This record gives sequence, C-alpha cells and structure tokens, in this order.
Amino acid sequence: MRPWSAFPLALLALAPLGWSAQVPIHSAPVHTQSSNILNALYADPDYLSLVKLLQRAKLIPTLNRINGSTLFAPTNDAIAKHALWQAALDAPHDLRDNVQEELRQQLFYHILNYTIPALPTEQSTQTHKTLLYPRTPTEPPTREPPPGPPWMPIPGGTLGGESQRLRAAYREDTVWVGVDAFGKGGAEVVKELVEASNGVVVGVNRVLDMPPDLETVISQHPSLSYFHNVLTPEIHDFLNSTSTLTLFLPVDAAWEALPHYERLYLQSKYATDDLTRIVNMHAVARKHVKYADSFASDLNLTTLDGSELQIVTSDDSKVRVSGAELTEPDIYASNGVIHTVSSLLVPEGALQLTPEKYLLTLNCSSFVSMLHSVDLASLVNDTEAEWTILAPSDDVMNLFGDDGSMPNNGTEELKRMLRYHFLPGKWAPDKLKDGMLLETALEEIGLNGDRQVLSVEVSGNGAKVDNKGKSVRFGGAGTIGDHVEINNTLIYFVSRPLVPPADALQTALPELELSSFLAAIFSTSLAERLKTTPRTTLLMPPNSAFKRLGMLVSAHLLAASSRSDLERVIEHHALQGVEYGSKLVNGSQRTFATLEGSDVHAERTPNGTVILSASGGWAGMQAALVPRDMLTHTGVIHEVSDIMIPRSVQLTIGKLVKAAKGTTMATMMTKAGVDWVLNGTAPPTGSPWAEQGLTGSGWTLLCPTDDAFKQVNLTALYADEDRLRAIVSQHLIPSPESSSKAPDLQDVLNNNRPLGMDDSASYSTLHTLSEDTLYGDIVFRMLEGDETGTIVGVDGAHGDKGKRDWARVLSWGRATAGGGTGGVVQIDRLLVPYYPPWYIQYGAPGVVGVLGVALIGAFFYGVRMIWRRDTTEATYEPIGGFVQDDGEEA
Repeated sequence: MRPWSAFPLALLALAPLGWSAQVPIHSAPVHTQSSNILNALYADPDYLSLVKLLQRAKLIPTLNRINGSTLFAPTNDAIAKHALWQAALDAPHDLRDNVQEELRQQLFYHILNYTIPALPTEQSTQTHKTLLYPRTPTEPPTREPPPGPPWMPIPGGTLGGESQRLRAAYREDTVWVGVDAFGKGGAEVVKELVEASNGVVVGVNRVLDMPPDLETVISQHPSLSYFHNVLTPEIHDFLNSTSTLTLFLPVDAAWEALPHYERLYLQSKYATDDLTRIVNMHAVARKHVKYADSFASDLNLTTLDGSELQIVTSDDSKVRVSGAELTEPDIYASNGVIHTVSSLLVPEGALQLTPEKYLLTLNCSSFVSMLHSVDLASLVNDTEAEWTILAPSDDVMNLFGDDGSMPNNGTEELKRMLRYHFLPGKWAPDKLKDGMLLETALEEIGLNGDRQVLSVEVSGNGAKVDNKGKSVRFGGAGTIGDHVEINNTLIYFVSRPLVPPADALQTALPELELSSFLAAIFSTSLAERLKTTPRTTLLMPPNSAFKRLGMLVSAHLLAASSRSDLERVIEHHALQGVEYGSKLVNGSQRTFATLEGSDVHAERTPNGTVILSASGGWAGMQAALVPRDMLTHTGVIHEVSDIMIPRSVQLTIGKLVKAAKGTTMATMMTKAGVDWVLNGTAPPTGSPWAEQGLTGSGWTLLCPTDDAFKQVNLTALYADEDRLRAIVSQHLIPSPESSSKAPDLQDVLNNNRPLGMDDSASYSTLHTLSEDTLYGDIVFRMLEGDETGTIVGVDGAHGDKGKRDWARVLSWGRATAGGGTGGVVQIDRLLVPYYPPWYIQYGAPGVVGVLGVALIGAFFYGVRMIWRRDTTEATYEPIGGFVQDDGEEA
C-alpha cells in the first residue's frame, strides 16, 4: 500500500479554502482517477523521493489542480545527489514551520503549465516556460499569513511578470533538459515519457537547478571570468538586486583584446566609476526581459548609461549588437538574461582612460593625490595632450615623504615641484641622448615665464630601441624598471622626486671647486642680484683660477677696499640670457652681453673647445669654457678655466703694490718722482723721465715687501735723493719689448705674468737706462735641489750673476692699465744698485791696457829685429853668378 493512499479525501476537499489567497495560472477540476500525474508518480518506485518532496512542499493539491502540465521528474538517484533536496527529505516533518519556499520554487521550475506534444529530436532545441516566477528575497514581508494549499504560482517577480524559461535539446541520441543555448549541459531524460490524464511525466537523472541571480550566473560562466573578476561590490549589489535586466556582456576574448595597461587599470581598485559606466553601457532595464526571440532587425535598445544599442539580424540569422557579434544568447538568470557579445559595446570617446587612471593603477597614488592638492589634475586627465611623465611610485614617496623633504600638500612650492615631472611630448628611450636638456611643464618666473629644462643622462647601449642595456637618468634621478607607453602618455618611474633648480648660488654651493668664487660673491652686495636676476648665465671659475690669475691680482680683488673692482669682475661673468652648453658650443652667436655692461667674445677651436675673451684685462686674457649645464632658477651655470677682467677694471701698479704689501716701496717711488708709474700715467712734463721719452705704461716693478725694509735706514735713504732714485730705478723694468730677452709667456689660458721669469731671463731696468751702467740689468734664476723657487738679482753683481745679491720671488700680478703690459713682482729683499770698487771697475781695464801695450811693443820689437837682420846681409850677385867653372874642383 502506498503511503500517500492513506490521506483521506476529506483533506483534499479542504483545498479550495486556500485558493482565494492566490491567483492560479491555469486551473481545472481535480482529477481523482489514478491515471493523473500523481498516480503515474505513485506507480513508479523511481519517483518515491519526488513524491515525498511534493508532499513536504504541499504541492500535491497543486498538481491535481493543474489541468495539462509537464513534470520533469528527477529520479530517486538524482534527488539523492542533490544536497538541498536530500536535506529536505531527511529533515523532521514540522507542521508548525513547513513553508518550504525554496523547495517549492525549485519544484515549480520542473513544471510546465502545458503538456508538451513531444520531446526534441534530431539536434533541435525547445524553449519552455516553467511555473517558476523568481522573486527577490529582499521583498518586504506581507502582514498576511502564508496562504494555504493548493500553492499556485503567482505571476510577477523579477522577470517582469514572465516565468523562468527552460530548454530541452536532443544530442548524443538522447534528450537533455535544462541545456544552454548550444544544447550543452542539462539533465538527461532517462525514462520513457508517461502520459497522464492531466499532463506528462518526463524522468530525468538530475535535479534541474533554477537559474540564480545575474551575478552568480556571471561568476559561473566560463566566458565571463574576466568581467566577474573586475566586478566591484557596488556592481555585485546592482546585479543581485535589480530586476528585469538584459545584459550584453563581452566575453573574455573581448577584454583580452584591450591594451595590457587598460586591463590592469580595470582590475585596480581605482576603476570603480569606470566599471560602473561600462556595466551601464551593457545593461538594458525595461518592463520585460529582452530574450533573443524578441530581437528584430533594426531594434534599438537604450542602455542605463543612455547610449543606444542597435541590434541587427542578418539573412544568415546572425545577430550583431552595435557591431559586435552575438556569441551566446539567452543565458538565464533569476532577475534577467545575459547575452554574450564578441567585443565591448563602449561608444567611441564615451569612456576615457586618462593618464591619472593609469598612474593609480601603476602604484603612483601618492603622486596623483599631490597633483589634486595643487589643482594640477588637468595634467593627468587630458587624453589629447602628449606628455612624458616622470612618476615616483608610492614606495618611493614613502621614503622621501617621511623625512620632511617634500613640500606640504597644496603649497605653491609643491605645485612648482610637480610641474617639473611633466615633459611635453613623448620622449621614448630611443629619442634620448646623453646631455640633452628637455623642457618641462614648469614655467619659471626666473626665466621670464619660459619653461624650465631638465637634464638627461644616458649610459650604456643607447642605440637600442628596446632600452636593453641602457640606463636613463632625469635630473640626476634614475629610472626604475621599464617605461610605460599608453596612448598619448609615456611614463617613466623615477627613483626619487625631482626637485626644480634652486637659485644660482645655492646650486653652486655643493661644488667645492667653485668655493673661492662663491666666497667672492658673498663678500659683495651681488649675491641677491645674482640669485634673482631673470635669465642669466653664470660663468664660474674654479679655485685654481685665482692662483693662475696671479696672487697679487687675486689679493687685490678680494681686498675689502677693492669691492667695486671685484663686483665688476663678477658681473662680467654673468651673461644676459640663458645660454645652455649646446648653444654655446654649436650656436652661431659670438658675443654675449654681461651684467657688467661689456661683452664676452667666444671663439670655437677646430677641436670644439670654446675660448672666451674678456672685454679688458691684458693682451691674450682668455678662458676655456667647460659646459656644465648646472640648471638654476634663473638660468644656468657653466665653468670657465680662468677669471676674466672687464675693461671697466683698471689694475694699476699702484693697486698691485698695495696688494703686495709694498707701501714702503710706493712711498719711495713717490719721493723719487716716479709715482706716475703707480698710476699708469705719463711722466710729468719737464721731468727727467719725460725728457727721456718714457711713458706711463709697460712697467714691471720688483716690489719688496714692507718687511724687507726692517734693516734699512729709511730716514737716511729718503734724505739721499740720488741714491733713492737709483734704488727705485733698479726695481723698475720697462715693457718686455725693450728687454734683452723675450719673455717666456705661458699659453693664452694662463698668460698672467707681467714678464717671463724663466731661468737666466735678464731685463734692463730704469737704472740701466738712466745711468748707462753696466750693472743695472736684473736676471732671474731657478733654484734647484732641496731649495726650489725663483730668485732675481742684479746681473753681474760681484761678477757672480746675482747669486750673492739676490731676492726671492714671492708672487706676482699683471697690470691691465696701459695696454695690459707690465705689473708687479713681489720679492722679499731690496735690490741695491751695484757699484763695483775702483780696482774691480778700473783694475781689469788697466791690466788689459798694460798687457795690450806690452804685446804691441813686443810685436813691433820683433818686427824691427827681423828687419835689421835682413838689411846687414849681402844682397848682390857675383858676375857670372854662382855657377862653378870647369876647372874648379867639385
């Protein structure tokens, strides 16, 4: 006896009492004959579990009431494999809580409200409407108590009043139910179709799982894995809770066709808004779900984003959606339907992937945040402009942000700094060359609004486009990893934030070789001017240039009393305008105006060296340019080998004597009447010097220091005017043109001596010219052995070439007054004119005279003796000569 035969018919008679609570789909009088669907189930032991579940869900009256239906009946084995249905069988029967809503809904998915005439055959597919009307579980509960049986499905729900669909297909010589659009999957029909008086029973080997919500369907579909992986929590909620959605979703291949970095961006946490827009561009929400059988040619559907999807059906039954091919139609879900397409349905220009989005994806969120704080987001949101962005990653910013070296957010300093990270144009590695200067987006006030530049260093194999074996640095910052090129943007990842150039003096301060010139600047009032004057190029000499200039010239320029001369020299090293190294070396310009007012002239040698000539100084004053391109807030700094003196600075012998600590010598020259030499002027009219035709230029003074006069009685010396004048004259050397030997001048880059001081170089002095003495010249000697240096002395003094009467050369300086010849040689002793004693002065000539007279007398005496001897002998010949007669004996 079947267990359900024990139910009294009286219970079934009570069923109509609950009908008023629901609106039936299709009802008919209850059949009591055994040939109905229930009898068919009772008669087959393979459906025992199904009958129990129908009883548990209170659907026995429902099946009896429906007239004309189809039941896809899972067998006992199929139910045993289904967790929920088996759990419902095993659960204790509790009449107080026996709604079983989920089970009832699943059972409805196995029932059609009509009797199918036949199952599909020969690779055909059938689509059927079930009695399942899916509803969202978030619907608010009603105050009415649950209705009683029969439990009839109520139209409505999340599919816009339509019931859930189910497919049946024929494949592999059998019928399958619950298949996809291609007839794949589903449950196999394993029992013969049983006809009953109120429908048919179709036995299947698996429980038909009713379609879940759209989000779950997407997560389970093999062609939508990428889309599922990029879904945000907001989109998850949207897909779970929205009813009657029709989705046209791109398959994985469509997403894979996107550029790598676009996909990377969409997978990041920063793509939430764009992903929402993309979903809205592929979603249609209407009163009814749009299944494929409703597609007609030229059908237009409006998406949630407002764009139009045009559906076109071709003659070969292929469907295209806004140009994309429909790859799989009608993927059922509880709250809509999904159609997969071959490409993204994003209108051109509708979704702009900006550089900002890529920077966020590439771990540069701190950099982007700082850009927003100073209203520079437009630099990373313009998709039309071409930029090369030098971006520090978040890891880099964490290192430099903690030490306080970064400006505060929102400050002008930060804004200036961030602009320095943007280069107009796309500068791929193959375009970069070592030493290039690239313009940035930073418009400097110190450059009168022009763009600041950034230096580029390239090392390694620069010829390879793929950047392998090639190292690139921007502004001293290295690049990390490979660059990224996305649309109109090229991104390099730098090892540290780039700091815009500081003022000129701060920029040069770390260069120790330039410390002397910097100290000279700070000792004047020019520091602020050089830091703020727009568009200037500073030419800075190294510390060694001061030594090559001549210690006396350097001492004069660095003296407090010579500030005006020093300022003119410094200003002569500041060019008006920004002259980068490439322009100086390769440009056509030859003269450059300076802040001092005069020009600097440039000459290029065949080997590419640039030689700069000052406007003044001495003949041949030049300096070699060393292009450094040290960028500053107002321009650039280069190095020059030597200091250049403008024509506005007159270095007289008097200034150099003061620098040589030779005030005593200056006083002596004044008292001797040659103070015109100190001033670089002509001798006074009527003076002995004027009568001799001497000029005020071209003099070199051997200047003893004040310490050299400690043993000299200056009072007696000043009283003896002739001796004083002789001593002063002994220390004055006319220009080298009148010297006995040509000066040994150094090359033009080191031509700083007033005269050549090589070994044995001798020069006439004013003492020689004035007294016409043989002992007025001076001679230079180079010391050898343990003692090195140069000495100078009176040539021929004591007949010893100055080795006893000499002075050591301490330093020198070349004058610029009077054509730039002459100057001052500082010595440590006073050179006293040499007057030899009478026995030296006259002894030698006397001895020579006596010996000469004696030799002359001896010569003439010898001649006389020879003459006398010749005149006393016979000088005639006998008659007949000296021939012997024949008769004489031999």
